[in-house]
Amino acid sequence: MVGELIAGRYEVEKLVGSGGMSNVFRAHDRMLERTVALKILHEQYTRDADYVERFRREARSVAQLTHPNIVTVIDRGEQDGRQFIVFEYVEGDNLKDLVNRGPLPVRDAIQLALQVARALAFAHDRGLVHRDVKPQNVLLNDDGQAKVTDFGIARSLDVDGVTQTGTVLGTSDYIAPEQARGQKVNPKTDIYSLGVVLYELLTGQVPFAGDNFVAVAMRHVNEPAPSVLERRSDVPVRLDLVIQRAMAKDPADRFESMDELVAELEACLAEVDGGSDEGATMIVPPARRARRAGPRRQWRFPVLPLLVALAAVVVGVGTYLLLRDGGGGGGVLLPGSAASSKPVQLLGTAGYDPQGNNLDEHTDDAHLATDGNEGTAWKTESYQAGGFAKDGVGLVLQAPRRLALSRLTVLGGGTLFSAVIQASDSPSGGFVDVSTRKDVSGTTTFSVDTHGKDYAYYSVWLKLPTGQGQALIYEVKART
Repeated sequence: MVGELIAGRYEVEKLVGSGGMSNVFRAHDRMLERTVALKILHEQYTRDADYVERFRREARSVAQLTHPNIVTVIDRGEQDGRQFIVFEYVEGDNLKDLVNRGPLPVRDAIQLALQVARALAFAHDRGLVHRDVKPQNVLLNDDGQAKVTDFGIARSLDVDGVTQTGTVLGTSDYIAPEQARGQKVNPKTDIYSLGVVLYELLTGQVPFAGDNFVAVAMRHVNEPAPSVLERRSDVPVRLDLVIQRAMAKDPADRFESMDELVAELEACLAEVDGGSDEGATMIVPPARRARRAGPRRQWRFPVLPLLVALAAVVVGVGTYLLLRDGGGGGGVLLPGSAASSKPVQLLGTAGYDPQGNNLDEHTDDAHLATDGNEGTAWKTESYQAGGFAKDGVGLVLQAPRRLALSRLTVLGGGTLFSAVIQASDSPSGGFVDVSTRKDVSGTTTFSVDTHGKDYAYYSVWLKLPTGQGQALIYEVKART
C-alpha cells in the first residue's frame, strides 16, 4: 500500500503498526500538508458486516472525545471497499516500548497512569468503555505526553452494540475477570486493566504470565493480584494498595469510578513529591466480613485479602523505609518526645471477635473509625447483661509503614468500655500490649511504648466491663 493515494488526499508513506483487525500507516495529508495516522481495516474483515460496523463505531466513538490525552479522529471513509480512519499522528514510542526498557521511576509511572486515567474518566463520562487498555494503546509524544488510542472495541454503556455478552474481547495480559468470562463490562473493567498497566510500569512485568490466551485469562479470573512490593520494595505501600484495589476480582471491590482512581493517584503523586506519606488519607473500600461455619479454638483475624498479601512483605518494606527515612543516624526516638512527634494516619481494616462464630465484629464499618468524620463510627455488637463472656473484641488498624507510635487517641461513645492498645507485624495475629488499660468515655489518649520496635499494625482491644450495651469508636488518631 505504500505510495497509494487514499480518498484523493492521504498519501501512504510507511507501515507503523499492525493489529488483529487493522494496519496503521503513516501518511501525508496533501490537503492540509501534515502527517497523519491512517488505520485501514484488514481486507478479510471488509466482507464481515459486524467487523465493518465495529470499525465504523470506533470512528464515531472517538470523534466524540476531545481530550489532550486521547488521540484525535480527523476523518473516516471508504475506498474500493476498504474502511479507513484518519487520526492525528503521534511521533514517538508507545508505553510498551518504554516499559520494555525497564521499570519506570515511581513518580514517572504514577504520572503516566494519571494521564491515562484522566483520558478514560473523560470517555466514561461520555458513556464509553475502552475495553482494551494496555501499554501498546498508549502513545507518547515528544514531550512525554500520553495519548490513549485504539478504541476499536470500545462500547457504549447505553446502547447494545455488535459485541454481545458471551464474546471475549481484549488482550489477555490486561483482561479483567468479568471480561475473560464473557460477561458484561462497565467502567470498572477499564479500572482493572489500568491497574495491571501500572503494575507493569513499576515492575517491568505483567502480573500473570502464561503460554496462551486462555491460561493467562484464567489466572486473572482465579488468582489474587500479586503485591508490587514482592518485586520492588521502594514502591510506597499506599500505591501498592491502589493497585490491589484496582485489580480486585469482584468489580464491587474496585474504585467506584475512574475519577476516584484519579483522585487516589493524585494523592500518591503528592506524597512522592513531598517525600512523606504522613497524614495521608486513602480512599478505603468497606471490607467484607469474614465468614465461618463455626467456632474454632485457634483463632485468627478476618482481614482483607490484600492485607494478607502485604503481610508477607511488610518487614522488608519497613526495613527499606527505615533506612530511607534516616535509620542510619539520628539516635532513638523516645515515646512521647514532643519535639519529634508527628501525626500518623492509620487505616481501620478489620473488626475481630476471636470467640465469635464468624470471628468478625463489624469489619464492614472498620474504616469509619479512621475516615476523619467524627459523625461515623465503628461499633461492637449489642450485648446483653451476662452475655459478654469474652476476653474482648478489637479493631485492627494498619499503619502507612512500620513505625513506633507514642500516642493513640480514641474518641469513644456508647457504653463505657475499657481498652488496651496492641501491636503486631501481621494483621492475622501476634498482637502484644503496648499500653496500659484505660476506661474510654469520650476522648481518651493512650501512651504507647513499643520499646523501640516498629510495627505495621495496631489494634484497640476493648471490653465492656458491665457485660452489656454497645461500644462505639468514632475516630482513632495517632502520633509517632
